[in-house]
Amino acid sequence: MTSSELWTRATADRYDAEEVEVSSAAVLGPTLAFLAELAGDGRALEFAIGTGRVGVPLREHGVPVVGIELSEHMAAVLRRKVDEGTLPVVIGDMATTAVPGGFTLVYLVYNTITNLLTQNEQVECFRNAARHLEPGGRFVIELGVPPLRLLPPGQVAVPFDVSQQHLGFDTFDLVEQILVSHHFTRDGDDGHYRRENSRHRYAWPAELDLMARIAGLELERRVGDWDGSPFTQDSAKHVSVWRKPA
Repeated sequence: MTSSELWTRATADRYDAEEVEVSSAAVLGPTLAFLAELAGDGRALEFAIGTGRVGVPLREHGVPVVGIELSEHMAAVLRRKVDEGTLPVVIGDMATTAVPGGFTLVYLVYNTITNLLTQNEQVECFRNAARHLEPGGRFVIELGVPPLRLLPPGQVAVPFDVSQQHLGFDTFDLVEQILVSHHFTRDGDDGHYRRENSRHRYAWPAELDLMARIAGLELERRVGDWDGSPFTQDSAKHVSVWRKPA
């Protein structure tokens, strides 16, 4: 067990309904094209595959996919969509769990590297990716850039969504590099809100590059989004690709 917080059955059951926007064809199209190109004719391994938001359509895209998932409840939702023979999933943490065979692509999307709450565990995640990669294979991470420039002196919270149905903001521990995402989600029409929060360890792109070097991987490409747009100092996130030397 790592420091990652486990998803509950209730959270897993409503996950897909709350992530409809990022599951749309418009959002997933560039993601799937990006990953499929890197996988080539080989197999892909998704760390923290969750309910299969990316892994299931990537498999339908023609890429053989295997998943690792810590939460049995999330994996159970995925299993309603596709059987074990079509998309195998191993229950375990992404920092240490091993699956048989080699892969041309290992990927980790949607800020999930931050679920590992220590630097050591994040380094081990890179090492685990490297162990699974065939020579010349790639490790891909999608991760937001910490919005610390939005913090005025003395302030520790940054809102990221303010709408009729949802209020979301992050609070930051700048010493430990821990952010807590707070969510207030409206349940029904009675005016009640459901409160949830989750802890994450944020990391800068340069820190990830050092983790990759420790694992024997080399930075090949960094873009601002799955569509290949440039990564700049104003980018809210990045998609980074590291390569295992042939």
